[in-house]
Formats: sequence, structure tokens, C-alpha cells
Amino acid sequence: MPFDHRSTPLTFIKARVLATLMEKARTVPDSYPLTLNALVTGCNQKSSRDPVMEVTEGEAAEALDELRQQGLAVQISGSRSTRWEHNFPRGVGVPDQSAVLLSLLMLRGPQTAGELRINSERWHRFADISSVEAFLDELRERSEEKGGPLVQQLPRAPGAREQRWAHLLCGPIDVAALQSAAGSAPASAGLQHRVETLEAEVAQLRATVQQLCDALGVESPSQPASDEA
Repeated sequence: MPFDHRSTPLTFIKARVLATLMEKARTVPDSYPLTLNALVTGCNQKSSRDPVMEVTEGEAAEALDELRQQGLAVQISGSRSTRWEHNFPRGVGVPDQSAVLLSLLMLRGPQTAGELRINSERWHRFADISSVEAFLDELRERSEEKGGPLVQQLPRAPGAREQRWAHLLCGPIDVAALQSAAGSAPASAGLQHRVETLEAEVAQLRATVQQLCDALGVESPSQPASDEA
């Protein structure tokens, strides 16, 4: 039976631990599964996190044990150290694409479909915003037999062009509190988010240019040939 977020919602720490495992499985596969120390570092990193947290090793270990009991994490015992991996798609009963969107919402907070598409580039390449919206709609309209909706579309914020989405894995959303927090957030937070979005776009463009250069057999502009004497 899939994990029932309505009867046993995730705590914020468990959501951060689980989403970090999901992120690192796709972005640093050579280092995955993760040790406890690597997991704590990932949970507490300053970039691509909203809010930024300070999870202790004890809190992470407790969260991992509870996630294991809920079928959302798996402990891998090695000869040198114990490592952990997630079991999110199977444990919750969603396809990989939906798992990507949910983990991004757990890591970065509410986002628009366009922001989710950009932020997911290193995880999964969605064809367009419509494909992101299609998976979000499936998560919102999830049947009661499967455990009910896993995301909610938030009311449009004043001055915003698009509505944001939020996950429901930690329980019902206090929309009024979210709107109040967004309204009181410093302008620098919005600027930082835009910078991170642009950085993701630039990284994707660089990767595309490198692929084209490799296919054409020419030198990449980012790696100019050294001048000969």
C-alpha cells in the first residue's frame, strides 16, 4: 500500500532528508547512495534550498529510520560505511517524473510550472511547460484509492503572472501563512531566486554548446586552444 501522507504526514526534516536523497541520486550518481555525513551536508546546503535548514546528524539519523519504516528509504550496509537511498516513487506510488516535481517542491518551496521545468534540468528534461503541468494536474487529481492529492495550486499572488504549486506531503497547506510570508520576504530573496534560475539556464546552454561542439569535432568556446609560440 502506498505511503499515506494524510494519516502520517512527513515532518519538515523528513521531507528535507528524503528530497535530498532524491536530488543526489540524480545529480551526483557516483556518490550515491549517501553516507549520513554526506546527507547532512546536502540537507544544509545554502543553494537550491528554501528554507535553509540546520539539520543535525541525530535528527537526520532519526528521520532516516522513520523513513525506512515507512518504506520511503532503504539502508545499504557496506564494508566501510552505511549508506542510504530513497524508495520514493515506489513507496508513494508515483512515476519518476512526478517524483522529480515533488522533490523539487520539498527542497525549494512553492514554484510555478515554469520554475519547476527550469529547476529540474539536471534531474529530468521535460519537453515543455505543458508536460510539467500535466504531471502536476495528475498529482492534484490523484484518486482517493491511491492516497489523494499530493500537490495544491496556490492562489495567484498580487502582481504575479503565474500561480505557484506546493506539495502536500507534510500535511494541509496554510495558504494565508504562505502568502503572508511571501509578502514579507526581503527583496533580496526574490533576487537570489532569479539568479539561481538564470544560473540553471546558463548551465544548460553551456552543456548544449559542448554537445554541439563534440558532435562537430570543434573546440569548445569555453575551452580555447592555447596559443602556439
